[in-house]
Amino acid sequence: MTISEASRRYHVTADTLRYYERIGLIPPVPRTKGGIRDYDEESCRWIELMKCLRSAGVQIEALIEYASLYRQGGGTEARRKEILVEQRAQLLDRMGEMQRSLDRLNYKIENYEKVLQGKGMPKQ
Repeated sequence: MTISEASRRYHVTADTLRYYERIGLIPPVPRTKGGIRDYDEESCRWIELMKCLRSAGVQIEALIEYASLYRQGGGTEARRKEILVEQRAQLLDRMGEMQRSLDRLNYKIENYEKVLQGKGMPKQ
């Protein structure tokens, strides 16, 4: 699959894919004899993983470390797991913050609905 096909498939720019490869978030992508990137299944799995982790808010530095450890192979599993556990904890914290914000917004909306129905005054 070419870079433009991968870009469309994964909804990221070609520049992002090149950047991910350059900084080591995805392993070097195989190339055709003409030097054109030819994304294979492994490359695509890495793109999917990095997109997932980025959308979860995982910092680039943690992703670089994770990918580097993966390439080092056996003996790095404990640290790789530790990175994922740390990132999961941070994501759960952010989800809790978001839930509290959503709860507050819902409370405010309910108050305004009451006001608009003539059943009260706005509350903080």
